[in-house]
Amino acid sequence: MKLLVTGGAGFIGSHVVRRLVNNYPKYEIYNLDALTYAGNLENLRDIESASNYSFIKGDINDMDFINSLFTKYKFDGVIHLAAESHVDRSITDPLAFVRTNIIGTVNLLNAAKIIWKDNFDGKRFYHVSTDEVYGSLGQTGLFTESTSYDPNSPYSASKASSDHFVRAYGETYGLPYVITNCSNNYGPHHFPEKLIPLFINNIIQEKPLPVYGDGNYTRDWLFVEDHARAIDLVFHKGKNAETYNIGGFNEWKNIDLVKLLCKIMDAKLGRNNGQSEALITYVKDRPGHDLRYAIDASKINKELGWKPSVTFEEGLEKTIVWFLKNKEWLDNVTSGTYQTYYQNQYK
Repeated sequence: MKLLVTGGAGFIGSHVVRRLVNNYPKYEIYNLDALTYAGNLENLRDIESASNYSFIKGDINDMDFINSLFTKYKFDGVIHLAAESHVDRSITDPLAFVRTNIIGTVNLLNAAKIIWKDNFDGKRFYHVSTDEVYGSLGQTGLFTESTSYDPNSPYSASKASSDHFVRAYGETYGLPYVITNCSNNYGPHHFPEKLIPLFINNIIQEKPLPVYGDGNYTRDWLFVEDHARAIDLVFHKGKNAETYNIGGFNEWKNIDLVKLLCKIMDAKLGRNNGQSEALITYVKDRPGHDLRYAIDASKINKELGWKPSVTFEEGLEKTIVWFLKNKEWLDNVTSGTYQTYYQNQYK
């Protein structure tokens, strides 16, 4: 099998690529990434020399390039992870999210449709999406695969649109596809703009920990390695034209999560209990902030046997330990020097 993974140098993508390269030595795994600010080939140093792995630098927004890529390699499958994913950035620059998340996805769909048109057997387009397309929940209830879409940010609106295009290509052209909508991921190699890695870095640097509003926004947290395992399972065992929600069964209010993180970090860094918590700073809420996300992952559990392998406390402990052991990676990312790695490695 020739399998294309888009966004494979990013946070979730690198974990997926590593798992596929290591678990399927007879597959040819192609990692396509534009290496924007969140794409980092240092995430994949351990498998970059594997015989079944190839890296391709390129942009899914470039239609001609994508078409030529599919013509050259004739991929059997696509796992599409490449996306702009930070809500705050989408508020500042929504058009970047339209270009990558919508147009980029359609470019991939078109290329797959053209190259697979004579025979869809054994082919699959796997689109990785987010629970944010469902909007916001109240104090009770869970997102299911049949929950109506109600996006509230430019990011979630762009992902909702891309989901619709994938389903439309399935209905209109018969393109074999699966979609998954996941909750908030966390774990090693996470770019420090999202809450957990940002706060780990800020605690190390003894910088303020900015908490939006009153801190009572609730999220379901999914350990990234569990997500990669679910993606592997859905790609190989999921049913065509189906959607699977992937969640961690770990609901936490932001402020409770931050306080737990502070407690663990104080213990790891040998600081007085409460020292890091004193860094918490409440800041003005962002526009359109969804109150609560919570995933019902019972479908993927019942049909495919998947469930999280770690509790949130266990996963958070693993994440913190990784960041503390990999300060060079963190320093390179926060300083921007990681962007020279591609130039040095792939001259």
